[in-house]
Amino acid sequence: MMLKAERIADLLRQGGSDPLCITPQPELPTLEESGAASVDLRLGTWFVSLRQARMACWSTDEQAGTAQFSRTQYVRFGSEFFLHPGAFVLGVTLEWLRLPKDLAAYVIGKSSWGRRGLIIATATGVHPGFKGCLTLELSNVGEIPIAIKPGMTICQLFIHNVEGSRTDHIDKSRYVGLRRPVVGGIRLDPIAQKLAEAYGGGSWNNPTGIAKTT
Repeated sequence: MMLKAERIADLLRQGGSDPLCITPQPELPTLEESGAASVDLRLGTWFVSLRQARMACWSTDEQAGTAQFSRTQYVRFGSEFFLHPGAFVLGVTLEWLRLPKDLAAYVIGKSSWGRRGLIIATATGVHPGFKGCLTLELSNVGEIPIAIKPGMTICQLFIHNVEGSRTDHIDKSRYVGLRRPVVGGIRLDPIAQKLAEAYGGGSWNNPTGIAKTT
């Protein structure tokens, strides 16, 4: 069940042992009167862009680090970050979030930005128990550069109840607790690793490219 704005405001007021927190907190009277089913989040001051590299592709092998291929930039309040057509950058929300064990959320862009060609938050799920700032994947699919400013509303958070008997299980991913955007790594799960070894003729880290036959 999706929570309306007035219910979100109530939960932010209540506190308790397992509270919903958004810091800085939105103006609750304004949130209550909005009639929406979401809460707006603002753009933070940190950005991570990917460097051009002399490589055929970016390997998804987690052992290949990302620091050499990325650049972290701080943009102070009052300044602008220019996102050019075809460009991709990681941003972060100004707000630090904490979701209780019985709530989850997802993030989508605001339509006013979408109509200008700005695509926001392609990885949108926020799991129960999440703590931290949200990384935003920002891409300009329009024809002209877009100037975005830290502190402006950039996306909206929809919050909903979750069902399940185990309320002690919460989000424990590597992205919990972060305040800056990170690229992160990608690794094969055990099933995909076995498929690579069985049918690719080698492990993920050292493939031979020769399929095995039986």
